[in-house]
Amino acid sequence: MWFAAKTRRSHSVDVPEERELDQAQSIGAAEKGRTGDEVRSALTPDAEVFHAIFSRYGRPVLAFIRHLLGEDRARAEDLAQETFVRAYRKLQTWRGDAELSTWIFGIARNVVREAVKEKYKGPGGAESRLRPDLEDPRNRPDESIIAEEVRREIRKALQSLSEDHRQVFVLRMFYKMKYGEIARVTGKSLAKIKTDVHRARLEMRRKLQVYLEKVP
Repeated sequence: MWFAAKTRRSHSVDVPEERELDQAQSIGAAEKGRTGDEVRSALTPDAEVFHAIFSRYGRPVLAFIRHLLGEDRARAEDLAQETFVRAYRKLQTWRGDAELSTWIFGIARNVVREAVKEKYKGPGGAESRLRPDLEDPRNRPDESIIAEEVRREIRKALQSLSEDHRQVFVLRMFYKMKYGEIARVTGKSLAKIKTDVHRARLEMRRKLQVYLEKVP
């Protein structure tokens, strides 16, 4: 597929890597200093613009989807491709009241939600599948057994969060997004985001504290 082929030619994306998270934290930097009208005026729907957008946001969006979905790479690539297809078709509808990166992440979030609901219909089905995907220990053979266990406990704690809490926690803690950006991505109020992030942090702290108290 287009997205998968482009990604495989550039880098391996078996798991979200630290450089991807670093890139995700700074992807809006190039937009600083330009007005919404200036940025939007350059976004005419042509192949060159599409390539430029993908080059800047492709890897961060793919990593974000894998964090939320936790499925295999091929599935994440399919959803990332759908994200950029939608972004391409809707470029002229972007109003410039939010950074382009925030707008694209919002599309990615909706694509994931739709895919999960479609595949796992029924009570609790989607909730049990929408989760961040931490590194596979098999890809880090040098990690100690303790570190591997800690990652497993973190993954378990994240998986136990509600969908809303999980999404805002990932965006805030992994991608270092500001509260206002998270609000635009999720479509929720700023007050709601602050409350959810706070509660998610407390939940994670409580769940991990129980585990740490058991460690000899």
